[in-house]
Amino acid sequence: MNLLEFIFSHMDDVLARLLQHIQTTLFSITISVLIGVPLGILISYIKPFKKPVLGVANVVQAIPSIALLGFLVPFLGIGEKPAIFMVVIYSLLPIIKNTATGLSTIDEEMLEAAKGIGMTKFQVLTRVKLPLALPVIMAGIRISAVTSVGLVTIAAFIGAGGLGYLIYSGIRTVNTNLILTGAIPACILALAVDGVGSLFEKVTTPVCFRNNKKERRDKNEKINT
Repeated sequence: MNLLEFIFSHMDDVLARLLQHIQTTLFSITISVLIGVPLGILISYIKPFKKPVLGVANVVQAIPSIALLGFLVPFLGIGEKPAIFMVVIYSLLPIIKNTATGLSTIDEEMLEAAKGIGMTKFQVLTRVKLPLALPVIMAGIRISAVTSVGLVTIAAFIGAGGLGYLIYSGIRTVNTNLILTGAIPACILALAVDGVGSLFEKVTTPVCFRNNKKERRDKNEKINT
């Protein structure tokens, strides 16, 4: 039986595993955003917190994913719980760092203008800073989302299910078709997540930034011609 025939014969299982993979990834990324964005905002305002928060996130990022899963199993058991915890932990660094960077690199003149028309600090944050920083924040979320697809795949080794289950089963039974049946959809899913993230980055980029990029591109084309 060739690969395509094998995939179509197991299509129901593949779709069920794919749906489970997507659900786990989305749930984990949602939690990461709900934790990471507020932390990024916090360290952009309270500078002494920046080094400790980013330091802890960097240390966790340096731990191998399999080792972290091994640490979590005695406390959270096997299944989706340790997988979600691992994905959330690994996803925090890009989101926190990009949120803090996006908020810290906004033009001071814009902030002064916002304060000059009587905006409060909260209004400056919600109406000026966050909208302008959103493309940078979305870039961090995009990185985390793509990474999460791979992490959820690895988490199948502790019974988290998803497409990684097919890969793990294929390795155990030395079945190349089964390995590829899990690996190919996982790769396609990662590329799809990256594409959707890229689209969101473009959508959230303020019109003024897009116009500036277009003007610079037009100038460069004129110079080259």
